[in-house]
Amino acid sequence: MTPAPRLLAAVAVGGAIGALMRSALSTWIPDGDGIPWTTFAINLTGSAALAGLAGLRLLRGSDAWAAALGPGVMGGFTTMSAASEQTRSLLDRGDLAPAAAYVVGSLLACVLGVALVRHFLPVVDELVET
Repeated sequence: MTPAPRLLAAVAVGGAIGALMRSALSTWIPDGDGIPWTTFAINLTGSAALAGLAGLRLLRGSDAWAAALGPGVMGGFTTMSAASEQTRSLLDRGDLAPAAAYVVGSLLACVLGVALVRHFLPVVDELVET
């Protein structure tokens, strides 16, 4: 099944916006040495935002907006490849404990962020509706 061209375009435009946002944040607040906190924060906020988007009634009626904001913007904003490369860099320097803390901490924080958003989303959704 091939996605509709308008959905592909929505993902492409959204992805470009998300990647530009990530690049701007990484430039504005560079990671520095040690744990890459900027990438950690980007992945955490992006994971939580993606979970929130999936539950918003506002986006349920529009495939194009859902595609643009979900896999587009949030997919371009978050980055597994940067997190993997930064972990490899920590390991190459012999920083085993920070590398392990970064990998485990990133996974746990992102899953917790998603769980919290999904838990509180019905409350927010009800407030928006009233």
